[in-house]
Amino acid sequence: MTDNKNDIWLTHFEKSGKISSPLYNETIEYFSQFEKHTPYAKMKTFGYSAQGRELKVLVVAKDNDFTPKKAKRNGKAVLLIQNGIHSGEIEGKDAWMLLLREILITKEKLGLLENLVLLIIPILNIDGHERTSEYNRPNQNGPVNMGWRTTSTNLNMNRDYLKADTYEMKSLLKLFSQWLPDFVIDNHTTNGADYQYHITYGMEKHQNIYSGLGKWGKEKLMPFVLNSVEGDGFLTAPYVETKTGNLYDGIIDLAAPLRFSTGYSAAQNRLCLLVETHSLKPFENRVFSTKSMNTAVLHYLNQNFKELKEINKKADSEVIHDHLIKKKTFPLIIEGTDEFDTMLFKGFRSYEEASEITGNNVIRYTNESIEFEIPVYNKVKITAKVSVPQAYLIPSQFTNIVRILKLHGVKVHTLKDEKEISIQKYKFVEQTFAPRPYEGRLMVKVKTEPFSEKLKVEKGTFLVFTKQRTLKVILNLLEPEAPDSFVSWGFFNAFFERKEYAEAYVFEPIAKRMLNKSAKLKKEFFELLGKDESFRNDPGTRLDFFYTRSNYFDKGEKIYPIFRCNDKIILQK
Repeated sequence: MTDNKNDIWLTHFEKSGKISSPLYNETIEYFSQFEKHTPYAKMKTFGYSAQGRELKVLVVAKDNDFTPKKAKRNGKAVLLIQNGIHSGEIEGKDAWMLLLREILITKEKLGLLENLVLLIIPILNIDGHERTSEYNRPNQNGPVNMGWRTTSTNLNMNRDYLKADTYEMKSLLKLFSQWLPDFVIDNHTTNGADYQYHITYGMEKHQNIYSGLGKWGKEKLMPFVLNSVEGDGFLTAPYVETKTGNLYDGIIDLAAPLRFSTGYSAAQNRLCLLVETHSLKPFENRVFSTKSMNTAVLHYLNQNFKELKEINKKADSEVIHDHLIKKKTFPLIIEGTDEFDTMLFKGFRSYEEASEITGNNVIRYTNESIEFEIPVYNKVKITAKVSVPQAYLIPSQFTNIVRILKLHGVKVHTLKDEKEISIQKYKFVEQTFAPRPYEGRLMVKVKTEPFSEKLKVEKGTFLVFTKQRTLKVILNLLEPEAPDSFVSWGFFNAFFERKEYAEAYVFEPIAKRMLNKSAKLKKEFFELLGKDESFRNDPGTRLDFFYTRSNYFDKGEKIYPIFRCNDKIILQK
């Protein structure tokens, strides 16, 4: 390398004095140069943003391994590295310009490609990246101009992994399913408290991931990575998410929901390393600490690729064996407990000061380094679990659901003939809607009651068999009480609504006949009148008592329209 400002391999970051990051066109131009100057790189378009910009991935590999088929044939480990899903947090892009230069141009790190295939997404949220301003992230120290957190449709992609509302996420999931990476790196910058650490990290290890993978990441990969990064001069710590907003009250390290990259990868039986630089550190520091951590991961995986691939393979088979052969129940909801470990935290001395602006105290950080012990809440418990059916039945009208399932790599079949099948349905018995929209949707928490019946299932009904490696994704999407299910995200809110009504002047005579005809109904009605004052004093509720028990009532009201099935006839496909 030279210091010539016209050198094509000098990055915008370097030319700016390490304070700025390039826009989309200049970024893609730089990454495309690798394809022109080396046989080890191919730039591909894998989709489009909502505003029509091309989503690019640079495939970096030796031995012409530029397709999933060729990479699989040669037995290499595939790494997916995504930058800029929150495009104001963009140092991953600049770090990878520098790292690829060392791999492909100066070739001092070319050996990292011996056993690896790299899928590098320079910018995932392109439209947000191009909404650039020096005022976008007040909590962040550079670059001079930075992108926006959300897409141009104002959605946060790192809440979109399971529901896939954004154009960009649909494209990413398709890429993920085509390549099925062995490991994922998701580069970010964190907000929050001030502390000494330059870079923090997160990786799943609880009951939401195959235990062998969680243990391998925690006990083998990360000790090597953290030792290497610390050796480069960067202080590391687990991802700092405070329990109450006050560092002294501790941080949490729990199972990530599937809406996040780490939780989603775990559901796909893969590890994802969340890289979080410290937003208050200078941009230069954040670029080089990101480069350090990403490089360390490559070093370890290049040397241990066979072990990683073997554990991934075992995870894919064990999820089927555990839940369909051994009939283990599936953990649907995993929550934190009050138990904790402790760590000696490297922070800065702080104090509170009264503010005439807020009318409250605000935290002021000094530059005085201190260490103090804090709790780390890292223990979880399973609070809801469910048996795993052989299959789910999805009526043919719900093609939008099926399209999303297929993006996740789920195999979907279609019923070729009408069949009478024993199924299990869910009835919604309790629903609590969020007070306001979240990520463009009105979320809902539900309680359900299962019941069984024989049903004539129509030709064209979609069949989703659970005997596939994506079993965790299937259960988390189709079980209504799962926190990131289609139901929880509001895809089925219409099924909580009543669509037909009975006017009192029409139905009161019918109710009277029903009362006189059934002694059981009469007893139930008058017992309710005697013990429930609110029922007794509400004419509409009293009439509804009869309407919901009549033949006129919609039997599909509050019935989840996707069914579970263990009938042997369905296994014949």
